[in-house]
Amino acid sequence: MTAIYIEIIATKGSAPRDAGTAMKVTPDALFGTIGGGALEHQAIAHARFMLATDAPETRQTIPLGPGLGQCCGGSVRLLFTRQARPVDADVFIAAYCLPATYPPRPLWVWGAGHVGRAVVQQAATTGAFNITWVDSAPTRFPTDIPPSVTALPAAQMPHLMPHAPRDAHHLIMTYSHDIDLAVCAAALRHGFGFCGLIGSATKWARFGTRLRALGLDPTTITCPIGDPALGKHPQQIAAGTLRALLAYHPQKEPA
Repeated sequence: MTAIYIEIIATKGSAPRDAGTAMKVTPDALFGTIGGGALEHQAIAHARFMLATDAPETRQTIPLGPGLGQCCGGSVRLLFTRQARPVDADVFIAAYCLPATYPPRPLWVWGAGHVGRAVVQQAATTGAFNITWVDSAPTRFPTDIPPSVTALPAAQMPHLMPHAPRDAHHLIMTYSHDIDLAVCAAALRHGFGFCGLIGSATKWARFGTRLRALGLDPTTITCPIGDPALGKHPQQIAAGTLRALLAYHPQKEPA
């Protein structure tokens, strides 16, 4: 099958995955991930352009800044090639997702990209959560959604926040930093049990400034999420995030 391999060959500053990470793109399928969101969306589009036009191998340096609607501040250099590269498998990491001994808690997952899918996949096996999964369109969700998960497509995702229980846990990981910010603001205005945001320290510093400018206190939101010791693979981020969430016991009323 004709395919293009996208490999991260160098990074500078904050980046979603490390050098050496690769994914495979065919006309109708994807394998692995170089890091979800706008970066990967743009890279996939270029790979499929190469497939359609029989374009030669190429390299691109992509700033992870305002041009992609992101504020990470780093950059990645990508290799687009037809030569096969090792593509990491989506290995299910269940060891950190221990069954809960308390009633299921409401968990809202915002975003159906690679990390969102890994979170839902793992969270659904624990029995610890009643999961609501939000993204901007039905086509953003996989076809094999666990039966215990409620998928809610909404063109304006932040508008769904008032429908969440005020003690719900929220994990925010959409494809857009602007949407992430709007959902964070909506959560702070609405109240929550726990709220975690995917991102770098740079992203969170800028979000903090923007949220304070709106008259909101961002200190109750946890960012970054996950456990850096586990790695940057979506399943590893999901495992670390859920381990922390399962251990979370609020000491006071929801924010």
